[in-house]
Amino acid sequence: MTERKPPDISFASWVDQQINEAAKRGAFDNLPGAGKPLPRRGGTADAWLRDYLRREGVSAEELLPTPLRLRKEIERLTDTVHELASEQQVREVVAELNRQILQWRRIPLGPPVLLPRVDAETMVGRWRDGRPQERSGTSAPAVPADRTGGEPGSANSRWWHRFSRRGRG
Repeated sequence: MTERKPPDISFASWVDQQINEAAKRGAFDNLPGAGKPLPRRGGTADAWLRDYLRREGVSAEELLPTPLRLRKEIERLTDTVHELASEQQVREVVAELNRQILQWRRIPLGPPVLLPRVDAETMVGRWRDGRPQERSGTSAPAVPADRTGGEPGSANSRWWHRFSRRGRG
């Protein structure tokens, strides 16, 4: 539409005129979804956003703030760690996740959210627990999550030190 609106016609009349001319030319014939009912939106205000994300192939998780997205990644890793191929791969995934956590901690955006680092030994223990036992019996025993003590400075480590100091008096 390259025509300019004539000064003697109102905007609404001019738009209606353009629509009628397009309909006469057949511009609205054979449109996708013609003759079909409009899809229901579910009655929620954000249904259009979900439809848009689905059409564009974008995960709603990508829209989350960084700490919540990282928490979801931690939960996903905890549930799927047994699917990784080797102990080295578990350690690499944990190291990358901890790198992202530390990067967010340096310059946090938004409200402060506690986001602890992932303990590599705990994840390796979960990985070992989820693997089928080797027939030779030479595999190292899994490290229970409650006995690791955590990384230096982590909540598990601090808890263990507080517990061990109580008995000293």
